[in-house]
Parts: sequence; C-alpha cells; structure tokens
Amino acid sequence: MDKLRRVLSGQEDNEELGLTAQVLDASTLSYSTRVKWFVICFASGILCSILGSALLFLPNGIKLFAVFYTLGNIAALSSTCFLMGPLKQLKRMFEKTRLIATIVMMLCLVLTLCAVFWWHKKGLAIIFCILQFLAMTWDAVMKCFTTCLS
Repeated sequence: MDKLRRVLSGQEDNEELGLTAQVLDASTLSYSTRVKWFVICFASGILCSILGSALLFLPNGIKLFAVFYTLGNIAALSSTCFLMGPLKQLKRMFEKTRLIATIVMMLCLVLTLCAVFWWHKKGLAIIFCILQFLAMTWDAVMKCFTTCLS
C-alpha cells in the first residue's frame, strides 16, 4: 500500500532529485487534498456521463449526450492528475506500453464531437462514445498493469 501511495503522490521519482524534490514538495497539495479533489473530479465526471446518457433520449439529445459524455470522460481522466500530478500523468500516458491506448482515447474524444457538430452523424457519434469507453478501459487496465509491475 505504501508503494502505491508513493507512486500516486509522485514521491517515487522525486526521491532521486534532492533539492528539486524539496522545492516540488513545498509547492504541491497535501495527500488528503489530492484525494479529495480526485474524488470530486472523478464523481463529476461520472455525473456528466450519466447526465449525458439521460439526455440522449430528448429530441436532438445526441449533441448533449456527446458533449456531456466527452466532458465526463475528460473530467474522469483529469481526476488522476490530482493524485500524481499533471506532468507525471502525461509522462505515464505516453509511455511505450500505454501510447496506443492514449492516442485512441484522445482521438475518440475529438472524433465524437466532430461527428455530432460538423459531420451530423448520430450513429458515428454513438460508435465513438463506445470507443471512448473501450479506450478509457484499456488505458486504465494498462495503467494498473504497469503500476503493479513496477
């Protein structure tokens, strides 16, 4: 559990940096604050996704669905920035083992909005939302896999 806490709080890499680590530690959020904002951001992401799914059944609700579902996924993805920091998260997202999942996920986020607002293809937007879900799941599995092995 301590190793997981060190990895999520970013202390694992900072131990090697000496004085730089002390400066970074002085300017970062406390662990409890990071966890609170993670929960808030993640919960708002889930709420947006659920709200988007509920709005799907309104007339012309596909646009609202695509926007809220995409914003929900972005919020859920951003929530882990509070645990490990944005730079460390970006570095991990673009690691060799997670690169394809990250690219597919980001591409699906953009293509979902393009399908709704520019191409006006409802079916394509639904497909991209499903691909968003699959890419986010794939990325989460790869994140857990790489964290557990290190």
